[in-house]
Amino acid sequence: MSMKRTNVYADPEDLAIIKEAAKRRGISEAEIIRQGIHLAAMANRVWDEPLFSRTFEGRGRTLAKAEVRDVVAAAARCEADDEAGTAA
Repeated sequence: MSMKRTNVYADPEDLAIIKEAAKRRGISEAEIIRQGIHLAAMANRVWDEPLFSRTFEGRGRTLAKAEVRDVVAAAARCEADDEAGTAA
């Protein structure tokens, strides 16, 4: 992966924390800053598709953990059955 150089202004206290963390982790300060930039970029990215493409019919109330697991498992079984039916 190619890198591009850029300059940023940073709070001296933040830089001191980065310096300490780099020393403790045995990596460069630049690597910690690159990781931070990547996290910021991903947090602000606009995705082309929604994270969840399927919806499930609810019961009009908050489901218990076991109920969610059962509904998701049933949907997965239906999807697997559909795929098995089209593959045959």
